[in-house]
Parts: sequence; structure tokens; C-alpha cells
Amino acid sequence: MQAGVQGPQWDLTSEYNNTDDPKIDADRQAIDAHLAKIEGLNSSLTGAAGEALIEPAQQVFKLNEEVSRLVGNLSTYASCRLSVNSRDEAAQKLQGGLKNVIKRAGEAAEPLSQFTLLADDELIEKFLADPVIAPARFITLHRRARRHELLSLKEESLVHSLASDGIHAWGDLYDQLSGTLRCDVLLGNETVEMGIAEAAGLLQKPEVETRKAAWQAINESFSEHEEACAAAINAIAGWRLEMGKKRSTTRPVHYLDAPVHANRFSREVLDALMACAQEARPLAQAAAGLQARAYGETCIGPWDVRAPAPGLADAAARSIPFTEACDVIRDAYGRVDGSMADFVQMMIDNRWVEGTVADNKRPGAYCTTFSRSRNPRVYMTYTGGASDVITLAHELGHAYHSWVMRDLPDSQRSYGMSLAETASTFGETVVRNALLERAESPAEKLGIVWEEMSALVAFVLNIPTRFEFETRLYDQRAQRPLRPAELCELMESAWSKWYGDVLDRPDPMFWASKLHFYISGLSFYNFPYLFGYLFSLGVYSHREQMGDQFFPHYVDLLRDTGRMSASDLAARHLKGDLCDASFWRASIDQVRPRVKAFEQLLDELSM
Repeated sequence: MQAGVQGPQWDLTSEYNNTDDPKIDADRQAIDAHLAKIEGLNSSLTGAAGEALIEPAQQVFKLNEEVSRLVGNLSTYASCRLSVNSRDEAAQKLQGGLKNVIKRAGEAAEPLSQFTLLADDELIEKFLADPVIAPARFITLHRRARRHELLSLKEESLVHSLASDGIHAWGDLYDQLSGTLRCDVLLGNETVEMGIAEAAGLLQKPEVETRKAAWQAINESFSEHEEACAAAINAIAGWRLEMGKKRSTTRPVHYLDAPVHANRFSREVLDALMACAQEARPLAQAAAGLQARAYGETCIGPWDVRAPAPGLADAAARSIPFTEACDVIRDAYGRVDGSMADFVQMMIDNRWVEGTVADNKRPGAYCTTFSRSRNPRVYMTYTGGASDVITLAHELGHAYHSWVMRDLPDSQRSYGMSLAETASTFGETVVRNALLERAESPAEKLGIVWEEMSALVAFVLNIPTRFEFETRLYDQRAQRPLRPAELCELMESAWSKWYGDVLDRPDPMFWASKLHFYISGLSFYNFPYLFGYLFSLGVYSHREQMGDQFFPHYVDLLRDTGRMSASDLAARHLKGDLCDASFWRASIDQVRPRVKAFEQLLDELSM
């Protein structure tokens, strides 16, 4: 990495100055006071009947929203600090101390949950008549669609109390492990010890030897801890499967029911989405093959999935300073609307982006929002690769999505992950297309089109590979826990199925190194990315059709993501049917000419 290329350190002081900030104690005291009131009201919720339930339910709802806001703020702060330094003991203590609070809050909220799920329609309408609660209509009715899974109040309270030291403890273990792991990367003739996040940054370097060495080092490091990773992934999957059995009192609960419902669409939509990916697989494989050709190879290796454009020109291989990346993104966003450029500048000026390189940083990138101030933060490890620029554009898209919803009620600001990818993937597309339009030479176009091909390969091959692995994991975990070697076999099989002959070899340890499999609060953290990619292409096509009228339409769509199902959103804003394969094919058809253009560009550069 060139000196000065890494990104800045973010500023969290707008929320809390440090872990000793008196505001933290004040928030904890406020949470305790609110919970005490809720617990007092719960006796009415569990002891009354009929219309006598409405008033205490309304009071608990309002108090519960404030508890969620305060707990969320503290949790986000602790998580942000631990992402940058997984050995931050003060943040670990703060996060650890919140576990009992979260457990207590979950138990305290359960009587309200029972009421909103089990009450008849007439009572629910009277409950929602309160102007403060009325905005929660969509989310309340959406949750009622899974009322058949509800356990008794006693059982649901027990689940909440056990989860902290059960499924979530395994997720915490993996986070701590991945944040503290070290690996030895052979760079030239020298072996360099570094953290996993820093090593992952090397996977974006133009030298294949560097990428391969980093990939091998990461896999070797995780292989040394394969038993711990296997225990964690088996425990997380096992917990969910067991909960599915317990909830199958009225009708069977499948392991895909929860993630599909959380993403606010149906299994029919998921089936149409994955069928489209299957159809588009040859196109994505062709794109991957062209990327291999650009490097003078016949196939790609697992170390190439984040590779930059090859060094056919000096510009393709140079590191991009963080300030230059911000300028590129701000200008591209500004071409959609000036307010979007202003937003990017605000994020940079406020130091709401974390991009440093450090030993104890956790791998990955994300956007989060503090629930009280509603101010977003973007987290990544910026090392200067073209892929980093696109990642930054992606996460700033998430941040913008949150920003345009900041004035909405809390009950309308949460949305399924699939819709969460709308603004982020749209942001990627905007940046790539803006760069492509101003490129003046074939060599300059290479790095831009390369990223577009990488997106196609990632979303249509890599994401289904993860989905394939996870479905097979759950199918087999229903019988017994899987050994590390078996997990490797499942992973290899999934890679081979989706990448086919274009892949030099599968990545057997991907099940251990990919943190998405260990997110205890969400399962199947994969297919929503494919949804978001194709859905955002549909949104982007409307930009070209609507011209100056597009931006207000786009903002309205983003604001509706928290108060509509994905299918209703598509019908209202895109005039599309998500169960119809033609909706998804239309998005893929937008990419087909780009693959052909990429091939022609490679022909031109090889002359």
C-alpha cells in the first residue's frame, strides 16, 4: 500500500466522547427507568382482556420505542469501536454489559408482541388508531403474517433470555476471532505478519502473486481455527433449525421462511430470483472468463474475485488516494442530484467514514446509523484499490438511504436487507457509469468496465455460491453437526456448481473466512444482494427514462422501503411483478451489451 492511500479515522464523538462519557450512564439509567415502567404495565397486558388491553399496549409501544432507540445507540457505539479495534477492552465491557439489558428488553417487549400478533383485527385497528402508533401499521400487519409461529409468552421469554448466551454468543465468538487473527503473508522474499482485514486488502492488488499469497495466508490462518469456526457455524444453524421445529405447531416452519419474511417478499419471489441467476450464469461465467483472459489466463482463481483491472496501463494499477475516491463519488452522485453530492461532502467533512488500515480491525465493510441522532457511519478498510472506490460508493449509498429517511417515525425506518441494497448498488452503478462516460481512452475505460464485470460475477456467481452452500448446510445440519472437512466439501461443491470451468479451483475455507455466515441476527445474508443488484438496475433504467423527473421519484421509493413490501414497492414505483421472471431478465438484459463491449475492449487493447 502506498503511503497516504489509506482512508481517515472516523469521529464518533457526536454520540459519545468515550466509554466513560456521562451520557452513557445517563442513557443506561433512562433505559432502566423505561423498562421498569414497561414491566409494570405488562401486568395489565397479561391480566386484562378485550379493549382493556389497548391503552397499556399503546403505552408499552411508546416506551419500547424509546428503549430500542437508546439501546441501539449504545450498541452501535460499542460495535463501531470494536470494528476498528477488536481488542478494545472498554468497548468489550460496554457491549458485554448491554447483553443483559438487551435480554431484559426483549423479555419486557414480549407481552406487547403477543398482543400485536394474537389480538383480533378489531382490537389491532383500535391499537393503531393512536397517531403516534399509526405509522407502525405496515410493520404490525407484516409481523402478523407469521403469527402461526408464535410460542407461548413463557416460551418466547425463555427464548429471548437464552439467545444472548446461545446463538448470539457464537456470533460474538466469531467476531472476536476474526478480529484478532493474524496471518503470515509472503510478499516477495519476505514474510509479513498482519491482521486478516489488512491481508484481505491485498486481494485487491494487481499482482497475482500478492493476491494468491494473501488468500493462502488467510485460509491457513482460518484452517488453524477450523474447529472453532465449525462449532460456531453448526451452533448458529442448529439453533435456528431447532427454533423452526419448536415453532412448527400449526404448520411446518422452513429455515428460509424467516429470511424471506425479513426481506418482505415471498418464496415465489425468491424462486424467480434464483431461477434468473441460473439463467444468467453463462453470461457471468463469460465475464469471468474475459477477466481471466485479461490476465493472460484461461480461468480465475478464488484469489481473483476482488482483483483489479490488470496492468495493461499504468492507470489501471495505480493506487487511488482516498481524497480522489471521494471526489469521484461526489461528482458521480451529483450528476443524479446536487443534494447527493452535498451529502457525500457532509459525510467526509464530518469524518463519518472510517477507512484506516490497522492490525486489529475487523474485516469487511458496512454502514450503520446511530438510532438517536440518526446520523450514519461508513466502515471499511481503504487500501487504494479500484474495488475500494466502488465499496465506498456502495456504503455511501446505504448511508444516503438512511439519511433521506431520517425524519420518518422509527417504525417506518427499518427495511429488509434486499431493499437495503437498492441505494447502495444504485450508487455503485452511478459511479461506474459516470466514470465510463468521461473516460477518454480504452486503457482508461478498462478499470471502469472491469468493476462492472466484477459486480456481475460477484452477484450472479458468488452470491448464489453462498446461497447454495448455506441451503446445503441447513439441510445436512438437520441430521447432525458437520465436521470441518465436510463443510469444506460443501463449499467446494457450491463453488464448482456456479463457477464451472471458469474457476481454477474452489475456495474450501470460504465457509470459515466469510463473516456473513456468522451473523447471528440474520440468516442467509446472501440472496438479498442479488435481489438488490437486479432491483437497482431496474431503478437505474428509470433514471434514463425519466430524466430530470427521476430524482424525486427515487427519493420517494427509498422512503417507502420501510413501509411497503418489496412486491408492492416494485408495483408502485417500477410497475413490475417480482414473481414474473421477465422482471429480473430485464435487468440482466441491461448487462449483456456491457459484457460484449468488455470483450471488444480487450480485443482493442491487445492489438
